[in-house]
Amino acid sequence: QLAWWSELRTPLTWGQIAVVDDAANSHRPDDTVPNPDQADYWNGPEGQHWVEHEARFDGMLEPFVAPILDAAGAGPGVRLLDVGCGNGALTRAAAARGADATGLDISAPMVERARAHAAADGLAVEFLEADAQGHRFSGGFDAVVSRFGVMFFGDPTAAFANLTRALEPGGRLAFACWQEQAANEWVVVPALAMLPIVGPPDVGPPDAPGPFAFADRDRVEGILAGAGFSDIGVESVELPLLLGGGLSLDETVSWLSQGGMGKRFLGDADGPTTERALAAVREALAPHVTPDGVRLGSAVWLVTATRG
Repeated sequence: QLAWWSELRTPLTWGQIAVVDDAANSHRPDDTVPNPDQADYWNGPEGQHWVEHEARFDGMLEPFVAPILDAAGAGPGVRLLDVGCGNGALTRAAAARGADATGLDISAPMVERARAHAAADGLAVEFLEADAQGHRFSGGFDAVVSRFGVMFFGDPTAAFANLTRALEPGGRLAFACWQEQAANEWVVVPALAMLPIVGPPDVGPPDAPGPFAFADRDRVEGILAGAGFSDIGVESVELPLLLGGGLSLDETVSWLSQGGMGKRFLGDADGPTTERALAAVREALAPHVTPDGVRLGSAVWLVTATRG
């Protein structure tokens, strides 16, 4: 059983862990933002980590771009909002299809990077720094999309109800979220390698904000129905991923050790224990090395819905 991995207490990703209530990281443009811990978290070291390592994250998650945009019907003239847009890869891909794309994220460092990319590419794309749960939308969008950016809301039903206000009647919602950790080989293989050496990390409520918060498809359907969406579909998509976007074996082990999983497992370990755990990870990943990098399986939900 790997329930401890999906039950993440803090808003944790596979990037660097940050202390969400560190006053030095405070970035709250409005004291009434619904998710102040998220604002602090993504505007601190974590947001900068994603900026610095964007090629690795975007390379790893690139296989999900086309399925999401296809499900949303992204194409010429479609007014599209990308929620939790990060550094803007999905937003720019939508714009490249001819969509009138807007990206929204709570992280100032990533929004700044996204704007720089769009300007360099000559794309007329708008990026907003805002909390999607509380931003005052007034319609205008034909589609709302997200690539692993909607599992971090403090009140997901309220957040998705707010997103209905971004959509025109009949507008389309399409997003990807992780299935349970046990179905994701990219999590299971390194985690099981470390587990006998360092033991399991602490756990929290299974529905706490975090990457696996939407692992339960029934919960996702209930949230969207409660928010006012209809025609809800939850499709299983299983695609292989290149850890870190295509790194060597040693680079992959190093990348994992510096990310959320490594920090979670190894945070309290001494030097020799850490070395043994990472050696075990390397041994476990070795059979999955390909000419393109370390390739492991993934399982996500491709979720679609319509605003009534």
